[in-house]
Amino acid sequence: MDSIKYSNSIFINFIVASIIPFLIWGPFFPDLILSISVIFFLYYSFKNKKFYFFNNKPLIIFFVFCIYCILLSVFIAEDKMLSIKSSLFYFRIGVFSCLIWCLIDQNNNILSYFYSILILCFTLLVIDGYIQYFTGENIVGLKLYGSRISSFFGDEAILGSYLSRLFPLLFGLFLIKKKQKLEIYFVGILFILIDILIFMSGERTAFFFLNLSTLFIIALIKKYQIFRLITLTIASLCIFFLSVNNLNLKDRMFSIPAKNMGIIESPSKNVIFTSAHDSLIRTAYEMFKDKPIFGHGPKMFRVICKNEKYAIGDVSCMTHPHNFYIQLLAETGIIGFLFLLLALSYVVYSAFRQLKSIIFRQKRPLTDYQICLLAGILITVWPISPNGNFFNNWLMIVYSLPIGFYLQSIFSKKNVSKVF
Repeated sequence: MDSIKYSNSIFINFIVASIIPFLIWGPFFPDLILSISVIFFLYYSFKNKKFYFFNNKPLIIFFVFCIYCILLSVFIAEDKMLSIKSSLFYFRIGVFSCLIWCLIDQNNNILSYFYSILILCFTLLVIDGYIQYFTGENIVGLKLYGSRISSFFGDEAILGSYLSRLFPLLFGLFLIKKKQKLEIYFVGILFILIDILIFMSGERTAFFFLNLSTLFIIALIKKYQIFRLITLTIASLCIFFLSVNNLNLKDRMFSIPAKNMGIIESPSKNVIFTSAHDSLIRTAYEMFKDKPIFGHGPKMFRVICKNEKYAIGDVSCMTHPHNFYIQLLAETGIIGFLFLLLALSYVVYSAFRQLKSIIFRQKRPLTDYQICLLAGILITVWPISPNGNFFNNWLMIVYSLPIGFYLQSIFSKKNVSKVF
């Protein structure tokens, strides 16, 4: 540590960037990498008295939220041990984002590592996903999950989620990279194949997030706007023809959600997303009404939903209610809910500032790179969609990645525009 700067270590940069492929293998190794990295970074920060990474409003607000969740686990939660397991070390997500910021500041080679690994992982998943679609099994023998493509994720069926949530980060790094013409063509083809594969995976939320982040980026960036618009248009045409020839996929991705929400062929009772989601969300809302200020404690939905007092519908109890906002209302009350709402407000405010500067031809407050990272944050805090568990480690690691890059781009004096 004394002779070698921590963040200049090639080994450390590679280990941190390797969290991208390990996310494909499951939650254990990404969580291990994150935990070890956080311990090492905290030791480095305290030893060298480098606290400025933590001295900014977003991180301070996040750490206040973490302390609030711990207090709820200790004083409010019915199952204190279960609750404290999810809240006690939740601060790691913020510290890991600071670590990424630190590594970029000290040695921007990590940008190249992340970009190269993302390209490699996306390419491998695309090839493997199409092989699984056409042959019925992937290159290691994993079969289709029902009729859905899942590639190396197997019965987890989160291929689309992985691709859609990390896509804005990949696009952002692509924008600031020094590119050869052949590389631009390759990435363009890769983008088209990714768009189609996410649709073919049958993951409606992932497909929605991909399009939400893509439209957000296209509307607010300056360069490579036409490039992304062309790839999206080609992919959309392919998806249209695919839908015509695959009625099961068309029904899953379009017809069934539209029927459930009463957009077409209105049912006797409209539901939120699906009947199962509707039941879970309404149950969580009943829990919120009982304890609106502080909620029932982090990770307590799975415990409290068993109480018939709150149960609504046929699928009223699972590990989480499948929506971040309603989960926080039920588990952390209005106070916890406001932290997430504040993050959404920041994204919306930043987007309107950017849009205003475009309309009135003023200097843009955010770079194209920052817009892509902000798009990655947008799909994290978007309120009107199904989500996983807010306190799930795998999801939080994925969400922390664009935040680390974004914090560095906003608060650091080092400009990373076209640096690798």
